Amino acid sequence: MVVVNQKKNLSFGDNDSPEISLNSNLKRWFSRNIGFWKSNRTYFLNEEQKTYTLCMNLNIQALENKSEWESHYKFTWHPEKKYNFFEENPQYKEQGEMHAYLKGHQLVRENFYLSTVEGISNIKQVDEHEMIFESSYEDWYILEHTRLLDSDNYRFRVIYSWNKNKLIIVENHHEIKIIK
Repeated sequence: MVVVNQKKNLSFGDNDSPEISLNSNLKRWFSRNIGFWKSNRTYFLNEEQKTYTLCMNLNIQALENKSEWESHYKFTWHPEKKYNFFEENPQYKEQGEMHAYLKGHQLVRENFYLSTVEGISNIKQVDEHEMIFESSYEDWYILEHTRLLDSDNYRFRVIYSWNKNKLIIVENHHEIKIIK
């Protein structure tokens, strides 16, 4: 398993000035994601050999920045209706909230989806429409591809989650922006 930034090191060399760590492309990409999304999801759970389909509501908000060089966001989610998925898989959070901010090419998270642990996701920019997030926390390694489509009205996300070097969860999310 690849371990991504376990030490939570945010240093970018000797010069840590905000002007150097600020990535305007990344900030612009995140601002394109602001809004209320209908998230149609398919979860493939490898251990149980089960597939689930559900719809979640996802709201991404920009928060007032604590620093002019950082962009802060709040992510909230809840299901569109009641699903047995959450009763059968209590490790998933039926609803919740996460705060995060950008620092350089990293997303610093208050917590992760399957945990209350704070941490860092390293971000790789594929092109102006797609980012790849790599995260590791506890025994999890997560690889997430998120692509904006059709003038940012749609998002497609694929998330692979390994636990102790074993692929456990594969998720496909097709998301439609409802409110900008």
